[in-house]
Amino acid sequence: MSTVVFEHVKVAELPEAWRDKLDIPADAHVTVRIEDEASATPTPDQSGISDPAFGIWRDREDMTDVEAYLQKLRASRYRRDGTRNDD
Repeated sequence: MSTVVFEHVKVAELPEAWRDKLDIPADAHVTVRIEDEASATPTPDQSGISDPAFGIWRDREDMTDVEAYLQKLRASRYRRDGTRNDD
């Protein structure tokens, strides 16, 4: 979340819409704090679940053990001696 703080701002220097909401003299000083609004919770359409590509690999038998699959995927193709690593 981002926050911007302006300290000691004259009320007269604020935008008119802001000044109208304040019941203080124009020569008074205020601190203005501006924060991001909380974002809305994503709907199913925004989260990717309704995307046709979501879950396209769920039925792959070679990926049932995800950790082993990734370890094999990340392994080098060749051993230090130059022979292929086809295990």
